[in-house]
Amino acid sequence: MLLTDWQQLHADHFAGQRALVTGGAGFIGSHLTEALIDLGAEVVLLDDLSGGDVANFEGFRQRAGDRLRFVEGSILDETLLKELTASGGGVRWVFHQAALGSVPRSVDQPARYHAANATGTLNVLEAARAADVERVVFAASSSAYGDSEVLPKVETMPVLPRSPYAANKVYAEGLCRAWACSYGLDTACLRYFNIFGPRQNANSAYAAVIAAFAKALIAGERPVIFGDGEQSRDFTFVDNAVHANLLAARSDRPIEGAVMNVACGERVTVNQLAQTMAALFGRPDLTPEHRDERAGDVRHSLADLGAIRRTLGYEPLVAFERGLEPTCGWYQRVLSSSVSS
Repeated sequence: MLLTDWQQLHADHFAGQRALVTGGAGFIGSHLTEALIDLGAEVVLLDDLSGGDVANFEGFRQRAGDRLRFVEGSILDETLLKELTASGGGVRWVFHQAALGSVPRSVDQPARYHAANATGTLNVLEAARAADVERVVFAASSSAYGDSEVLPKVETMPVLPRSPYAANKVYAEGLCRAWACSYGLDTACLRYFNIFGPRQNANSAYAAVIAAFAKALIAGERPVIFGDGEQSRDFTFVDNAVHANLLAARSDRPIEGAVMNVACGERVTVNQLAQTMAALFGRPDLTPEHRDERAGDVRHSLADLGAIRRTLGYEPLVAFERGLEPTCGWYQRVLSSSVSS
């Protein structure tokens, strides 16, 4: 499935350049890695496979050839990080996607999340600094805004994390800005808003809502909504996140740790999402089952895109509904066989 022509958008900016993608076997990381490969870059992919999957990059591994190197390892391994960042004459960009996801799981496992998401980011920054990397692009999160009733979310708003995961991401943003100011390591922080698309894991108790709905509908089960379903999200197809990362990397002026929203700037309620997906799967009879709200969840989320437009020239590439249909098609192909077996 190809919704975006990366070559048309980014030409030869990445050809022959070396990048490290942490978490590159994960959902977003694998899409970013694939785009870099298709743009002619050399990519070192680091992943401990705690959330990622080799299958996520097997589809483009052959065409990547020796321009893709996969290393199974952790961002908590400082020695390994420094070796990979400095290898092959040095990495130009680090795309730091590795993290433990899931708000509810972070509530259950706060210490584990702090180690991976906060200390892990510190290790990435230190490795990049030692190797004179040009820029680190960090996968931040819209969960930083918490449950503020102000919409849309603007980067100048106070951060109000409601979960350990959100607090980790806010802390890591601070590290990125501090390393830019103190050590001259340029950084960019991209606050993702509900990224979705093919390869997002649906087989987890903490699966993102679109993946979880897809799994339920394919199995002939009612999708579960936590709360009344009127909570809203700025659902963002994965190509938009990839595009933002590429724009941040190739910026010809310092970004200095700036925080920028990555989204489509559109609100969709979870009830609307459930209805649309049920129709796409041909199961409008499977109406949602409502359960109690989960700890740490926010009520509404909508991004202001002014900062990223001004700084990077970003515009959303793929709108919500255009990205949802092929995403559902991917789940239909991947999950149907496992459900029937």
